[in-house]
Amino acid sequence: QTAIKLTKFLEESGVNILGTPADSIDAAEDRERFDALLEHHGIERPQGHTVLTVEEALAAANSLEYPVLMRPSYVLGGQNMIIAFCDDDIREYMDIILSHTAKNPILIDKYLMGIEVEVDAICDGEDILIPGIMEHIERAGIHSGDSIAVYPAPHLRGEMVEKLIDYTKKLAISLHTQGLVNIQYVIFENQIYVIEVNPRSSRTIPYISKVTGVPMVDLATRCMLGEKLADMGYGTGLYRVPPYVAVKVPVFSFEKLLDLDTHLGPEMKSTGEVLGIGKTLDEALYKGLVAAGYHMTKQGGVLITVRNSDKKEIVDIAKRYAELGFELYATRGTADTLRNSGLSVTTVNKIHEADDNTRTLLESGKINYIISTSSKGRLPSRDSVKIRRKAVELGIPCLTALDTASALARSLRSRYSENSTELVNINEMRTERLKLHFLKMEASGNDYIYFDCFEEPVLSPESLAVPLSDRHYGIGGDGIVLICPSEVADAKMRTFNRDGSEGAMGGNAIRCVGKYLYEKGYVHSDHISVETLSGIHNLKLYLRNDKVTAVRVDMGKAQLAGPQIPTTLEGDSIIDRPVIIDGRPYRITCVSMGNPHCVIFCDNLDALNLEKIGPEIEHSPLFPERINVEFVSVINKYTIRMRVWERGSGETWACGTGACAAVVASVLGGFCRKAEDITVKLTGGDLLVRYTDEGVFLTGDANHIFEGEVQL
Repeated sequence: QTAIKLTKFLEESGVNILGTPADSIDAAEDRERFDALLEHHGIERPQGHTVLTVEEALAAANSLEYPVLMRPSYVLGGQNMIIAFCDDDIREYMDIILSHTAKNPILIDKYLMGIEVEVDAICDGEDILIPGIMEHIERAGIHSGDSIAVYPAPHLRGEMVEKLIDYTKKLAISLHTQGLVNIQYVIFENQIYVIEVNPRSSRTIPYISKVTGVPMVDLATRCMLGEKLADMGYGTGLYRVPPYVAVKVPVFSFEKLLDLDTHLGPEMKSTGEVLGIGKTLDEALYKGLVAAGYHMTKQGGVLITVRNSDKKEIVDIAKRYAELGFELYATRGTADTLRNSGLSVTTVNKIHEADDNTRTLLESGKINYIISTSSKGRLPSRDSVKIRRKAVELGIPCLTALDTASALARSLRSRYSENSTELVNINEMRTERLKLHFLKMEASGNDYIYFDCFEEPVLSPESLAVPLSDRHYGIGGDGIVLICPSEVADAKMRTFNRDGSEGAMGGNAIRCVGKYLYEKGYVHSDHISVETLSGIHNLKLYLRNDKVTAVRVDMGKAQLAGPQIPTTLEGDSIIDRPVIIDGRPYRITCVSMGNPHCVIFCDNLDALNLEKIGPEIEHSPLFPERINVEFVSVINKYTIRMRVWERGSGETWACGTGACAAVVASVLGGFCRKAEDITVKLTGGDLLVRYTDEGVFLTGDANHIFEGEVQL
């Protein structure tokens, strides 16, 4: 921006300006000249006026109707740019702007709260190259430097993309651009409007250059020196979309700036940014948020206090946090809105209303996230500003835009963790989407996605498990399984849950591995061995017409010692032990069958809210490495029924190690007999388990569903 401001002076002083001429820079900033250019090309922009005085500003704002966007021309970082909602705002901010601006006019535009899109292009005076189009997660009204930007733009399709390319080319060439140009658009009610054209580089140039592999600065410099894009080996128009999604997430330093309101708006407040790259938007967003300093806590409390204009939208966002298991707290007006929509919420007093208020709630440690919006800020004496400053002091993430709050909820819900995201080498990024051959198999309804790794290994399986397990956007399954070579057994099995965490053993998955190894010809015996993280397990295959119809697995001995679970509870074993978890009383029996299990006996399985109590027990401090939870009802001494909450996957239709743990607990509790076949009835089907002094034996089916190729 400094170069932009110096260009006219330098040219008048006889200095030769390379690239875009000074007159074109002025044409992009001058309201009348720029409006004429847009009208010539039939391109829309928000209605607006140029003003010099407070009286002119008031007249312009009232003719456009509030809200309006006020900004000085030739501005960097949105300095002194605001959204005005009334005449008082106009008077207040005109005084601020006029005190900093001596010569340049002030622009007042109709504020359109649409999707903001950003295009960085290289122009040689005749043609353009667009390495990528970015879309902001936050709607227009928040400075582009403070917005989360996504590439490729997730909501742009077909004709809309073609129009953006066409508009960008017309504007860049009409302005005689040679080098870089940045154009910001807003899409409002399916109509494209130009916000501004910056005939210069932008902060997103390194971001797009890294993701696309296009050396934008190098190419733009060569265009400034007279070379043509056609001679540089790059096609014109929109560059190919790489097989990655990338997000730019802003970084703030509010803790170093006393009394500054953290509420985001048109004036830039971020002090840096980070880049997240992944196979999907969810993965890239998670990486970006973590890199920007978010702790990504997936349980606790959320405090919500929003302005009246946001109350219609806040309900759906609050529901997402409630579904994740968060407790909702809200100030009175917001709480009434949420409660009227059927949500359970605790009302909290504002700071000026009582001693027990939002500030004391934040200090209690119950709140992990804050969603706070207000129509006006700036003044440190306002309640909303005090809450946001307290959040900075306590290190609690405070979200001041509903779109950011929604994006965070989406990321928390995605099951990604720091251990289940792909490590992308930015110097060796893929140029095409990853293609993988897979098999879908199930045993008692426990369905996994299987990859044959005998000839080619699968890289970053933790990050593959999350998107592929999704039943709407992926293949769908309880996780993925790698079938690998082994030096100590016929094969090695690695199992990854829906959240990418690795399991030590899978009683249902290993039966499918046995079926695959035999039917694909890797083994030719009905007795095979499979290596797992919990040791080597022997399988007996039951054949019919040379096809595997059922498999018996020697699951090894049940481990009952507390340290082997592991649990922080004292004692040599945890059998029918009374405990309190998240305020609820339970009697638990802990068993490790390679994977750790907590078995709870109850009468009415169908009445259990597993989505609520499952995560509470899984993440209880009693179990430092998390735990699988089995809820068991005894039908008779030979039959039990079970529902299971698996760590990292949630409720599943079956769990082989869980069925074994349930039978062990049933025998220890005197409900079933040792060394007898016990039928375990699950949602996905029945399993047969025998608990003996020599070990636990699991028998069940194994079924091939389909196979194919997936692209990521």
